[in-house]
Amino acid sequence: MKRTVLRSKTGKKLYAVRDAKGRFVDIQSYKKAHGMDIKRKAKKEK
Repeated sequence: MKRTVLRSKTGKKLYAVRDAKGRFVDIQSYKKAHGMDIKRKAKKEK
């Protein structure tokens, strides 16, 4: 799924995933998502 980068009110970077209708499916902090990508060796992090 493609992620959209957003900013919270405090300025932290967030990743949001939307469904086909444009509704939010999942929102994660950049720090949490990036850490999991590195642990799983995601294609985006290579």
